[in-house]
Amino acid sequence: MRPPASAGESSRSAIVGRTVTGHHLLDIDGYSHIMEIPNGVCIKSRPFHVAGRTWRIYYYPNGRRPVSSEHIAVLIYVDMNLAGPVNARAKFSLLDLAGKPVLTHTRTTKLHHFASDGYGYDRFIERTWLEKSKYLKDDRFTIRCDVFVTMEVRTEERRPVSPSVVVPPSNLNRHLGDLLASQEGADVTFQVAGETFRAHRCVLAARSPVFKAELLGSMKESNKAVVVRVDDMEAQVFRALLVFVYTDVLLDCPELSKQEQAAMVQHLLVAADRYDLGRMKLICEDRLCKHIDMGSVVNILVLAEQHHCHGLKKACFQFLSSQSNLNAAMASEDFENLTRSHPSVLKELLSNIAAHVPSDGKIS
Repeated sequence: MRPPASAGESSRSAIVGRTVTGHHLLDIDGYSHIMEIPNGVCIKSRPFHVAGRTWRIYYYPNGRRPVSSEHIAVLIYVDMNLAGPVNARAKFSLLDLAGKPVLTHTRTTKLHHFASDGYGYDRFIERTWLEKSKYLKDDRFTIRCDVFVTMEVRTEERRPVSPSVVVPPSNLNRHLGDLLASQEGADVTFQVAGETFRAHRCVLAARSPVFKAELLGSMKESNKAVVVRVDDMEAQVFRALLVFVYTDVLLDCPELSKQEQAAMVQHLLVAADRYDLGRMKLICEDRLCKHIDMGSVVNILVLAEQHHCHGLKKACFQFLSSQSNLNAAMASEDFENLTRSHPSVLKELLSNIAAHVPSDGKIS
């Protein structure tokens, strides 16, 4: 134990209480089939982890008790075999088609001491209401469960506040963006789809090994105006690529429709791969993951294969691991083209699905 602080010395301590949060999404895929499970019988979610403890959602499609058989019941349990009791709250939300909570069907429990029992709602959703609502689509819907674990209050020593100077965040990207916009000192001109773009060879070469080889090779000692023609690329795509090179920011295109945005991101991914801009390519992959649907999954899968996008390919495989999604995709003309042009991708897809088929032989 430290001796008491003498005159002129300073010390500090804190009483710390905090809440650790986490959430789990439970997809009900095949609602009408799951409805065959009788009252009082539940299906457990896969385990998930919050605050060092393992949790499961218990889903009762026809209610937990006879008195609530017209409702869907949801409860949450903590695995007592892996840790001791814990105090927590749970919030259950029905999600709309955009993945947002439906306010009329979002409920938060009181603080509960989880030991051997579960806690939740016997009348979470009335089935007849759900079946008439817009939230049940293609025989599926999603429930989100947020868990708020109250951690044990503790005391800890703190260092006294030292004098400091507030340092603003870096604004290098803004200055480089201004340099691109002003074209001051630009020493290379690009001709792209009828438009011209002026830029700085040293900036481009520092960001892209492809630009470096192209602009600091035979052109390095040239004092003449350098003009580079870029084929097979739209002007708006090259403009967005230049902005990223200078600012490290890939701008959104809110004026475009969702379908046009997806097409734009695909073009940007191809451009990023062409100029070896790894971070830009990963950003495009991440954005395309959010555009995967029945109308785009096959084309995005082909794009991922052509440009070695492993994360994007994995997201496509995950989407197609659903039996209903796979059946719909296989009936499309795009899928027929995939089987002819990329048989190795089809083989990898089927192997991936087979590896995740449960012991009962049914794809989720």
